[in-house]
Amino acid sequence: MKVAVVILNWNGKALLQQFLPSVVKFSKEATIYVADNASTDDSVPFLKTTFPSVKIIQNETNGGYAKGYNDALKNISADIFCLINSDIEVTENWLTPIIEAFKADENTAIIQPKILDFKQKTHFEYAGAAGGYIDKYGFPYCRGRIFDTLEKDLGQYNDTTDVFWASGACMFIRQQTFSQLHGFDEHFFAHMEEIDLCWRAKNSGYTINYVGNSTVFHVGGATLNAINPKKTFLNFRNSLFTLTKNVNSYLFGIILARLCLDGMAGIKFLVELKPKHTFAIIRAHFSYYKHINRLLNQRKQTKQRIKYYNRTSIVFDYFILKKKTFKSLKS
Repeated sequence: MKVAVVILNWNGKALLQQFLPSVVKFSKEATIYVADNASTDDSVPFLKTTFPSVKIIQNETNGGYAKGYNDALKNISADIFCLINSDIEVTENWLTPIIEAFKADENTAIIQPKILDFKQKTHFEYAGAAGGYIDKYGFPYCRGRIFDTLEKDLGQYNDTTDVFWASGACMFIRQQTFSQLHGFDEHFFAHMEEIDLCWRAKNSGYTINYVGNSTVFHVGGATLNAINPKKTFLNFRNSLFTLTKNVNSYLFGIILARLCLDGMAGIKFLVELKPKHTFAIIRAHFSYYKHINRLLNQRKQTKQRIKYYNRTSIVFDYFILKKKTFKSLKS
């Protein structure tokens, strides 16, 4: 099974310098690529001189995460793509259980490893933790992470199990599946595009797995952190994109409820004296309205849409019922 580990880079020389050595050291089973998104720093010359074994793909423009990977993967021949952020440290033998899981089930199209916090290695990391889910209104949550509550890794998720979405911070996907789904939706630019891709894979009948005996450590927010209003804009807008394209029924009611919930989030940001984030949500909504005809056309192209949620509202569970851990959701 031919595996390609592909790191997307944009002006990230410092991150490559810190984290690429672990990828090179512990990924003997794979060919390693850096897909450079038209960096203006000296990332590419640095790679050529310091890591001659790493193959470089130079994209002509910075199209963000979605277009960056779409453009780069066209130039790579492999059975399995591993899409991994430049701020991730991998561990010894991290690839072996992933490859074995793909070999064990031909219908498994996407896999995520355990993602722990590089800055607090005893705890799960925000972006993916132990595999993701979404509620009825499109709010994502994970085993090991609900909103800002991060669980300590006590071995409670050392399993292999079916999940709804895998984190784009470290996602393995079959080349055949990526090609069949036409890759990421480039209108997303960045954030939530992996949930949209996973949802489309689920609608196509594929399985998405979390494999807990493969571990990586993620810094998180190294390229765009949570205090940046642009991240708020992308997350809120792209969540609406994802819902509109993929919800199985009652689209109007779900979108209306989500818009109201977003409004409450905007008020919360105002109370917290974060007006830039409130305006980011408003801009996200207006951007969504501009794209709605395209989204509805994309929706028509989906032949089947599965039930996608087990929780009606993770917002209600977390903020009203005070259920802060994944295990508590089952009680």
